Amino acid sequence: MKRMAIVLAAGQGKRMKSKLYKVLHPVCGKPLVDHVLTVMENVQCERTVVVVGHGADAVKSYLGERAEYVLQEEQLGTGHAVKQAKPLLEAEPGMTLVVCGDTPLITEASLQKLMALHEEAKAAATILTAELDDPQGYGRVIRGEDGSVRKIVEQKDCTAEEHKQREINTGTYCFDNLKLFAALEQVRNENSQQEYYLTDVISILREQGETVQAYCTKDQAEAVGVNDRLQLAAAEQLMRERINRLHMLNGVTIIDPASTYIGPDVTIGADTVIYPGTVLGGRTTVGEDCVIGPNSEIHESQLGEGVTVKHSVLTGAAVGRHSSVGPFAYLRPGARLGEDVKVGDFVEIKNASLGDGSKVSHLSYVGDARVGKNVNIGCGAITVNYDGYNKSVTEIEDDAFVGSNVNLIAPVKVGKGAYVVAGSTITHNVDDNDLAIARERQVNKPGYAEKIRARAQIKKRNAEHS
Repeated sequence: MKRMAIVLAAGQGKRMKSKLYKVLHPVCGKPLVDHVLTVMENVQCERTVVVVGHGADAVKSYLGERAEYVLQEEQLGTGHAVKQAKPLLEAEPGMTLVVCGDTPLITEASLQKLMALHEEAKAAATILTAELDDPQGYGRVIRGEDGSVRKIVEQKDCTAEEHKQREINTGTYCFDNLKLFAALEQVRNENSQQEYYLTDVISILREQGETVQAYCTKDQAEAVGVNDRLQLAAAEQLMRERINRLHMLNGVTIIDPASTYIGPDVTIGADTVIYPGTVLGGRTTVGEDCVIGPNSEIHESQLGEGVTVKHSVLTGAAVGRHSSVGPFAYLRPGARLGEDVKVGDFVEIKNASLGDGSKVSHLSYVGDARVGKNVNIGCGAITVNYDGYNKSVTEIEDDAFVGSNVNLIAPVKVGKGAYVVAGSTITHNVDDNDLAIARERQVNKPGYAEKIRARAQIKKRNAEHS
């Protein structure tokens, strides 16, 4: 059966008190609506229609061609929102998921079970429900003796007996698409809010003798919607717990899950250890047997097996097997480390590659450079890559040695096995196996230090008496 989806993302989100449109607020590094669309893609919806309203351009700009869009100019209720998709989907046979764009914790597993039940029962509608310890504020799902849904009752309309029910409507549905749009034509706004409610479709289908089913998820978090900053923080915590739990069950040691932040698109190999204060985001991959942290931030980077990262920041970097980074290193976009590479304390690497076995141990900057294998770059050495207008490339070939406090003025090349003496400023290429010295000869002036001190003292006294 063809699968489609309608994602409701038109609400303004006034309670967020923000200039940012509600469904673009991030949870674990991704906007709310991105989480929802990712699940729609994972359950293989052939068409996904996002209903936009306030902030429509921002949502469309972010999601791009991942979805089709319809505009709900006036927010007249959930039924009215779904009806905006009528020109696109009305004639399509199949099943349609209706999901709120501010429910980032829905899961592929639950939606697969929801759709399987829908198809098996030949239902016109199937509701995703949850049993809450405290169902305060939610519409109650009332089932018949055969387990099908008789009705959804809003809390204000519950009888004393219905009020005791703990099964609630999460706001996620699966509909027979043709029957959904037919029923929407009968929905009226004869209520105190003068809005068209999607829940009325359930009553209309029941009155027509159609089957309405419900699948009750075991994960209460899937009922969580985000309408204010408190709920945003609650969703963040629940998703972090879910992500961390999954990694730990897959063989990753997380020393302190409460202080570890891992994004939904991160992959981590077994037997890796994550120390407190670590943040892993974007499409980062971490290999097996790594040690990450404490207090490290890694975004959109790839780490091979056996890598160690301590107290460091990596963005858009790649680190080869058994290499070490930090403490207090900064790998910027384009940093590419081979295997068994050492990048030590207070080292910055930007748009530069380091070959296998090379070392930049401390207090250095390597930018726009191509560094070969088994190269040693000494303390305080830098590549001078920017002249105020243009970036230029430095090349250091295999087995070269660059001494401490060396300035390599790009564009420049240091050949294989070459040796650059500490304190040199290199402006010309160094050939293979050459020794380069670029500093003045030392001159000692006997007793001159006393003259320097005397001048300084006189200057100080004059300043005090002026």
